[in-house]
Amino acid sequence: MSDRSAAAVARSARGERVTALVIGLVLVLAGVAALVVGAGWVGTFRAHRPLLDPLATEWLAARGDLARVGALVLGLLALVLGLRWAAGALRPEHRPDLVLDREPGTRLTVTGGAVADAVRADAEAVEGVTRARARLVGGEDRPALRLTLWLREGADVRAVWEELDRKVLDRARTSLGVDRLPTAVRLELEAAERRRVR
Repeated sequence: MSDRSAAAVARSARGERVTALVIGLVLVLAGVAALVVGAGWVGTFRAHRPLLDPLATEWLAARGDLARVGALVLGLLALVLGLRWAAGALRPEHRPDLVLDREPGTRLTVTGGAVADAVRADAEAVEGVTRARARLVGGEDRPALRLTLWLREGADVRAVWEELDRKVLDRARTSLGVDRLPTAVRLELEAAERRRVR
């Protein structure tokens, strides 16, 4: 899959993925280190030692107030970062409005919902398609399109694909004035009607 078409497939979650990857790697490394030490592969003396070094526990006991404040600050920081991460993951995906004319004194803006409705109507007119759903995603400068088509049983998928590319997507690119419109197309087959046997 090219980088251009990746924009249409999934919402941009690069920050969330990198954060999850870093946290996962740290936890895996901590688990491997605990396994290596606990199994005694680095010496039996280390395997029988307590989790916290006695020198560290003595230092923390001598500075109890400082340790509690530090633990509280770290806990609050973890809470804030976790809430921020959760809010970003639950935030609705951005549906861009496209500015087609930026001439001084005139400004022509098309909403993402209007583009999606027009593409959906065109896609539903394709032979073999029973219904369609479209969504414009990405940014104003680099829009992308997600399209889900439900096909009638026995529909010619190749003919549907060719008509979709030739008519629907070409019309969308021309209307929006863009050379490329990355599009992710998902095809669903309608369930066959159940027939009662008598």
